[in-house]
Amino acid sequence: MMTALSIGMVGAMALAGCGGAGGSGGGSSKTVNVLMVNNPQMVDLQKLTAKNFTKETGIKVKYTVLPENDVRAKISQEFSSQAGQYDVASLSNYQVPTYARNGWLLSLDDNVAADKDFDQGDILKPIAKSVTGEDGHVYAEPFYGESSFLMYRKDIFKEKHLTMPAHPTWQQVATLAAKADGAKKGMSGICLRGQVGWGELFAPLTTVVNTFGGTWFTKDWHAKVNAPAFTKATKFYVNLVRKHGESGAAQSGFTECLNDLTQGKSAMWYDATSAAGSLEAKGSPVAGKIGYAPAPVVKTDNSGWLYTWAFAIEKNAPHADAAEKFIEWASSKKYENLVGKKLGWSRVPAGKRASTYENPKYQKAAAAFYKQTETAIQSAKPDDPGVQPRPAPGIQFVAIPEFADMGTKVSQEVSAAIAGKQSVTSALNKGQKLAAKVAKKYRDKNK
Repeated sequence: MMTALSIGMVGAMALAGCGGAGGSGGGSSKTVNVLMVNNPQMVDLQKLTAKNFTKETGIKVKYTVLPENDVRAKISQEFSSQAGQYDVASLSNYQVPTYARNGWLLSLDDNVAADKDFDQGDILKPIAKSVTGEDGHVYAEPFYGESSFLMYRKDIFKEKHLTMPAHPTWQQVATLAAKADGAKKGMSGICLRGQVGWGELFAPLTTVVNTFGGTWFTKDWHAKVNAPAFTKATKFYVNLVRKHGESGAAQSGFTECLNDLTQGKSAMWYDATSAAGSLEAKGSPVAGKIGYAPAPVVKTDNSGWLYTWAFAIEKNAPHADAAEKFIEWASSKKYENLVGKKLGWSRVPAGKRASTYENPKYQKAAAAFYKQTETAIQSAKPDDPGVQPRPAPGIQFVAIPEFADMGTKVSQEVSAAIAGKQSVTSALNKGQKLAAKVAKKYRDKNK
């Protein structure tokens, strides 16, 4: 689906005049249409835009904010057709390389990345590399970056006389989840994503598969979705969430688990490091109560993922010049300082700039998690995430265009297993057939 539009077709599309009036986006030349995910950092961005960016530049921003699965589908439709309805969208490091290869994105080299005040060299290297195209051009600027780690209630652990190891294994986490389950009325031992979606359920689950020794594909493109290691990891994950996970696990994604931990409904949560800012924010009922441990492992030294929500400009954007100004502001040090001043330093969209982790104000506000976050991001190995060579990079995804559709379909089967509607073996046997078709396509290409 993502490669349906050829580079030639995209190249034939006229790049709309940047300073001209109108455009298919429906806004004026001073309006940027932004499509983005509904994560807390984006909600903060909305709150601060009019009184700061628009006031300074005169450029209005019209946001369309959608849940994770919905925004990915709409972004794919928008960019593959180069519809010009939106100027900017929040893309992930899974999408950026493919979109850049297909000619769907505007290079940011000449303006945003070249701006000394923006300071491109300050972007953390793993994150910067992840949004750089194969041609070496910068195609997106990170709004925030993340890895994954384990979050747990220190007060609950103390009450139950539990100790979180410095580098927990998944087996240790399962034992802790069993002991913490029911520590308070309605509290589960752990929260894990079970919601359908390659970027929902399979974000944490693929890291579990990696560290159990599994892989989606061998280096020479043979599918391994129902292989023993993949199956063992998935059975472990499904059993853990069914026995000691949150209620309604098959419908729980990032947002639902964030709410569960914040509201005292779970004792642990394995997910994105970017969640910590919300957990420790002023007014959060669990601020100061959360401990942070590295992503649990089994056979690998670490297992944290690497991800960023980054802003990119559609090649056919009606208001590209205003869009670049928006990205320069939203991804800047200046914006981070604004968030720190207006909303609190723990809510800064971090994980992208080295200077953030050197800032004493941020260090003080994010003392509970900033070192763990930076270490996790810097330790992530997209080119070597497991125990065997891979045919394509990616930790919680496989960086091929087919993964979004394949991963989502397989997640439907595993989510059904979490819901108790089928066995893990049945789910993965169906997944193997889908993965085998993808693998054959790549083997045939390489003949």
